[in-house]
Amino acid sequence: MRILMVTDAWRPQVNGVVHTLERLTETLKSFDVEVDFLTPNIFRTLPLPTYPDIRLALTTPGNVARLIDQRKADHIHIVTEGPLGIMARRYCRNAGRPFTTSYHTRFPEYLSARLPVPESWAYRWLRDFHNSGQGTLVATQSLADDLAARGFNKLRPWTRGVDTDHFRPDKKKDLGFPGPVFLCVGRVAIEKNLSAFLDLDLPGSKVIVGEGPELAKLKAKYPQAHFLGHRPNDELAEIYASADVFVFPSRTDTFGNVIIEALASGTPVAAYPVTGPIDIVGDGIGGAVSTDLREAALAALNVDRAEARERAMRYSWKACAEMFMDTVEEALGTLRKRAA
Repeated sequence: MRILMVTDAWRPQVNGVVHTLERLTETLKSFDVEVDFLTPNIFRTLPLPTYPDIRLALTTPGNVARLIDQRKADHIHIVTEGPLGIMARRYCRNAGRPFTTSYHTRFPEYLSARLPVPESWAYRWLRDFHNSGQGTLVATQSLADDLAARGFNKLRPWTRGVDTDHFRPDKKKDLGFPGPVFLCVGRVAIEKNLSAFLDLDLPGSKVIVGEGPELAKLKAKYPQAHFLGHRPNDELAEIYASADVFVFPSRTDTFGNVIIEALASGTPVAAYPVTGPIDIVGDGIGGAVSTDLREAALAALNVDRAEARERAMRYSWKACAEMFMDTVEEALGTLRKRAA
């Protein structure tokens, strides 16, 4: 089988969407599935306002339709709701081709954090976008419940995976910072709510790994914190294992791949009780969640690190791939019925 992924998020971006697509592609090879991509990299692009690291493709619906036809894919999966995703959806609807989508980003919340746009407007548009497909993949049950309450239908489960051979507790080393070390990894952007972490009165050291548009501003505002920028994957695994607590201050992520990377490294997680953390460590196994992030961070110091590692073991890329293919095959079943 040949599947075409249409995505506005792609390299050189470093984020959960790109990481998930890369690992899924590798895992699907064992299913005899070849994955092709339609990304902004083959077009002229312009920077997303307020977030120049994200580049938006400059093209036309006719050009996208021609390129999709050339790929001769058995199935089309639309990853994002950006320009390429919008044009691919238009192509599928005009051609009468079933397609699937995935919901990776709380776009309405991100938009309202930057512009005076009511979340209800964005959710109405997103509901129409996703409901027109044959299935929308979502990473957690709490997200599915929230979207269902907003009128989204055809929601399908799609967990995430973690490389437990790469992220391991035995990679622990001395980071050279006063302990305990409270770590946060991810894009340094407004929607990640990093100030909620950096404002906390905590003992030891606060460490941030990642880059993004808010980096210079936060470095100036919080000189006592340690900003390490981007780190290679091998070094990142050592940093995860060497922290005492992983703090996840975001309130708007749909999952949080970094959470299970930290858990696989044996590092307990502290977070708000929101989508992602509540689904992964909401029962207190592997971490602590609280509306008081400081309370959660201090409680996580007492969480058993072996239990954190054990919680990560339930997340595999094989399970992720199987769920993805279940939804694809369901959509192709619809195609076969139409063809008959």
